[in-house]
Amino acid sequence: MHTLKDDMVAFIQGHGLRAVPAYVGEEVPTVLWEDEENPDSWKDFVEAAKAAGAPFLTMSDVTLDQEELDLLVEELQETNFPDEEVPEIEEAQTLSAHVGSVGFIQLGFAHQGVVFLHENTTEWYEHYQQLLDSLENFGNVVIEDTDEDDDEEQ
Repeated sequence: MHTLKDDMVAFIQGHGLRAVPAYVGEEVPTVLWEDEENPDSWKDFVEAAKAAGAPFLTMSDVTLDQEELDLLVEELQETNFPDEEVPEIEEAQTLSAHVGSVGFIQLGFAHQGVVFLHENTTEWYEHYQQLLDSLENFGNVVIEDTDEDDDEEQ
């Protein structure tokens, strides 16, 4: 996806627009571009931005970092202790082949109070995100203290 990112920057500039390094989060009203069948749909997206009169596009990308991957593996090990043979840990370790690779690119432009987004992602990055989400979900699990409930009933 490094090459794709370079192609995007060149294409955006070729259309007289600028790529501003910014990520558009969930707190902003957005519309997600959906054309997964067309691998070059990002070009149509850039052309739509130009047609809408956008002076620039936001552009954000995520590169897998070794420290972030190590932290993920460590947290998976801690949440599954003492069981070290958990498939999620092995799956996270296989992601080391993608360290230094771009896994996600987001393009965006604002028009009439809404931000239009186009996102490209790799399968390995989606898997990485699923592993991160599983940790967040694990952290949200509330464990009830049954001893306290027993004491109140007596």
